[in-house]
Amino acid sequence: MAVSYKKLWHILLDRDMKKKDLEMLAGISHYTMSKMSRDENVTTEVLGKVCMALDCKVEDMVEFIPEK
Repeated sequence: MAVSYKKLWHILLDRDMKKKDLEMLAGISHYTMSKMSRDENVTTEVLGKVCMALDCKVEDMVEFIPEK
């Protein structure tokens, strides 16, 4: 199953934040942010950190795309 973080990027735009801002706020590495930028899987711990930093739920920022 593929993932898309498109919703997350919209949240950052709405809040006038850059990816670097989220890295610092959530305490995640640049490598992890790069993985998310490429719509690659990350750990649930990372998703939790981002949710806590942005005060949102996983479904607000991640979309799961079924394989065809």
